This record gives sequence, C-alpha cells and structure tokens, in this order.
Amino acid sequence: MMNMTGWSWLLLGIALLAIEIIVPGGFYILFFGLSSLVVGAIVEMGWGGPPWFHWLLFSSLSIVSLLFFRGQLLAKIESHTKEGHPIDTMIGEIAMPLEDLASHGIGKVELRGASWTAKNASAIAIAKGQRCRVLLVDGLTLWIDAE
Repeated sequence: MMNMTGWSWLLLGIALLAIEIIVPGGFYILFFGLSSLVVGAIVEMGWGGPPWFHWLLFSSLSIVSLLFFRGQLLAKIESHTKEGHPIDTMIGEIAMPLEDLASHGIGKVELRGASWTAKNASAIAIAKGQRCRVLLVDGLTLWIDAE
C-alpha cells in the first residue's frame, strides 16, 4: 500500500476539490476532497497512525459524509421559498412606475435600482410613483398591479 504523507493528502484534497469545481458532477467528489483534507490535517498533527489507517479513515469519512450530507446539500441548493417560488424571484416585491400606466398598458418601473419594462395587469390605471406589487415575471417584463 502506498505511504502518503500529510502534505500528499492535503494536495490530493485540493486537487479533488478543484475537479469538483471544474467538472459538473453533482457533489460527489466534494466529499472525497474534504475527507482527504481532514486526513491530511490529522496526519500532519501526528495523530494518523499507520498508513493503512489513513486509507481506512479516508474511505470511511468519504462514504459516511457522502451518504449523510449530500442529500442535505442538494436540498439546500434547490430550496424554494414558502410560496414555492425560486429564491431569487421578484414576485411579491414592490416596484415604482416611472411613468403613468394605462389599464393593461406597458411602461417602465423601477425595481432593485434598475428600470424594467412592466405591464399593468389590472383594469385600473396606475399613476407614476404609485406603489405596485409584481405579480408575474415574463422574461424581462414584470406584470404589476397597484398595491
């Protein structure tokens, strides 16, 4: 069996993490890279024991962390808000019209410091500066309604 020093484990961990970043793989290699870094740190502190134990520890840490934490990581990344909208949605936010908008008319509104094309979704005209709520995002057009 190959005898690896602490630095070898650390370099392997960095290489595996770099591969995880470069290759889209669904967060499998991440846990092997982190386990390698942990084993490298343990070996460098002098707590590693014989080389066979390093490999056993690396394998165990990798598999256990993969089984217990990958699902949680994916769920966190794919999480949605309570309403079921993606995290970075503009639905429900307040926009300010930069011009008067006729009933079902199209104009410009300001939201998050940027100017957006907006469609008045209501049958009532909206005045410039009146608070409006975003109902729908259709491409780059916001559908709004008076608040």
